[in-house]
Amino acid sequence: MDPLKVPQTPETRLHFLDYWRIIRIRKTVILAVFLLVVITATLVTFILPESFSSVCRIKIERDLTDIDGLAGSRSIGAYDPYFIQTEFETIQSEVILGKVIDNLKLNEVWGKKYGTGGPLKNIETIGLLKGRMDLRPVRSTSLVEIRFYSEDKDEASQLANAIADAYRDHRQSERLRLLGGGIKALEERFTEQSDKITAAQKDVDGLREKLNISEADASATASTPLLEVDSLRRIMGQLIEAKARLTEIQVSVEGLAGLSRAELRQVLPRTRTDASLTELLSQQNIAEQQFLRLKVDFSPDHPQYVSLDAQLKDLELKIEGSVNGIMKALSNQVSAAQAGVGALQKAVDDAKKRDIETAQLSRPYFEAKRKLEELNRFGSILGMKLASERIDLSLPRTTTVEIIDKATPGSRPVRPNKPLNIALGIIIGLVVGVGLAFFIEYLDTSVKTIDDVERSLQSPVLGVIPQNVGLLFDEGAESPHAEAYRVLRTNLLFSRKDDKLNSVAVVSAGAGEGKSTTVMNLATVFAQSGQRVVIVDSDLRRPTLHKMLHVTNNLGLTNYLLKQNTLEEVIQTTSLPSLDFLASGKLPSSSLGILSSAQMKDLINDLKQRYDFVFFDSPPIMGVSDASILASEVDITLQVIQYRRYPQPMNIRAKQLIEKVGGNLVGIVLNNINMSQDESYYYYSGYYHDYYSKNEESEVVKPAGKDSGDKGKTEIKQKY
Repeated sequence: MDPLKVPQTPETRLHFLDYWRIIRIRKTVILAVFLLVVITATLVTFILPESFSSVCRIKIERDLTDIDGLAGSRSIGAYDPYFIQTEFETIQSEVILGKVIDNLKLNEVWGKKYGTGGPLKNIETIGLLKGRMDLRPVRSTSLVEIRFYSEDKDEASQLANAIADAYRDHRQSERLRLLGGGIKALEERFTEQSDKITAAQKDVDGLREKLNISEADASATASTPLLEVDSLRRIMGQLIEAKARLTEIQVSVEGLAGLSRAELRQVLPRTRTDASLTELLSQQNIAEQQFLRLKVDFSPDHPQYVSLDAQLKDLELKIEGSVNGIMKALSNQVSAAQAGVGALQKAVDDAKKRDIETAQLSRPYFEAKRKLEELNRFGSILGMKLASERIDLSLPRTTTVEIIDKATPGSRPVRPNKPLNIALGIIIGLVVGVGLAFFIEYLDTSVKTIDDVERSLQSPVLGVIPQNVGLLFDEGAESPHAEAYRVLRTNLLFSRKDDKLNSVAVVSAGAGEGKSTTVMNLATVFAQSGQRVVIVDSDLRRPTLHKMLHVTNNLGLTNYLLKQNTLEEVIQTTSLPSLDFLASGKLPSSSLGILSSAQMKDLINDLKQRYDFVFFDSPPIMGVSDASILASEVDITLQVIQYRRYPQPMNIRAKQLIEKVGGNLVGIVLNNINMSQDESYYYYSGYYHDYYSKNEESEVVKPAGKDSGDKGKTEIKQKY
């Protein structure tokens, strides 16, 4: 694992007390932003000029007539959510506002009032009107409020009424213009249609004369056929009957033609009604019967026999002649039927042909006539529509824009609303202030709590030092800040794994974190407890401990390490008997890196033998390498982190540098904590402050002179 890798900080949830802590810590920012916003809002409110408002209420409806027109009943129409919004835009349009500007001559008036003295342009005046006008619909009604703001209350009411009047006049003129335009268009179309009808009538008359159309045909919608419908139907019926009769005769003749003469004699009397043939057949039958009887009684030479035989032969000839006559008659009937059918068919065909020719000749006339009729019908519709619109135009109409309440001058100004503006300023100031405080807190990645330190650095916090601590060396053991360092001393002693570990280096990530003060006060606490302590100022570049102790820095650590003086010559005593001090000394430019010398290691071992505890002050570990070298040579290292000063990654980096060189980091010292703002640190020092404040009150006695007070102080010092 890379020792320089920064561990990822786990996400934590804020408690309500954490929010309250942030507000208390950032109260200066919140108060500053709050006052800035409130003061700004107040100043702007009182600086803004006062303005009055006047309201004109108008009713806006669609165009409707008072009574039904000829075209039908009045149509109210469905609800249109865009109608009012469209009218809002119309009221604010250049058409309406331009009329107001022209009527009131606002370009000249406002040019003198708001401009350089000359007349304003229309677009500039319209912009001023829109900025001072406010349109509001009245909920669930057709009413609209036209509100106008102005420094002059009379001007506000005048302009509100002028806008309402201009809009009303515009709606009325637009309605009349549209209706008049529609009637004019209908009149033009009607005139055009009349011209077309006249031209079509001339064409019809010319074709009638040209084609010699009769009066009867002219009144019809098509040419009259030569055969009337009834005659044609009758002839067609006769033709059908003739064809059926012909078929019947042909079938009969074809059937008889295939029979023998004897079969014909038997069939014809049953199929054809012929009295002569029937009589002849009957006589033949009687004669044959008589002949059969004579044939038995008489010989062929007998006169009766001969006479009857001659009679039979005569009947045979007559019967044959009758059969031939019937067959011929049937043939004649077939021929006659065929001729009749042909004649009827020819008559029908000729009539149809003549009708078709006549219809073709007269077709242009009837087409022109139909076109004329269509033009006449459309002309009639246009005429009715034109008459209807003219009558509708003359009817009284419902007022589509009605002014319900005229605008009147206001009694008091409405802008600016001072109570509302100041209240909004207070609310916005609080919101912005608190929001900015939390935003700054979000951006601030410095150390804020002990949990932040222990979670990010994975090291325990050994001490929590409050703000504005002084030097215990000057304040004495009874200083109220001493207890914080005693807690640090106790935790440090318990953190040692071995009692022989008595050399301590105090380091920090950056400058100004209170590292030198921590070294001085911690060493003082150890010395006040009776242990022999030496402080070594190893911050060779910017030494400060000699100023705290009010001693010289002419001789010190560098002189010993360069072997210019002995240890006894460079160590200085202090007013505290058990506390010694080794200043840094002057740092020649040729002695850089002197802390990593063998002489330095020998010095540390020597001081460990002579003193119970050895404390080293060091430069910032992120700035130079001296602190890292020192951390690697001493037994224990303490890292000082100032509250809310440097980002956490910087402190993590400092800890990693200590561990990288092999230093023994036993814990963290949180410095410069504001105990009054952060309740989370109360348990580390608050109890002590409460206890000692009460203790000091209990030790106050009646004034007994200077000696008594001094003696009491001496006794307190001896206790520690």
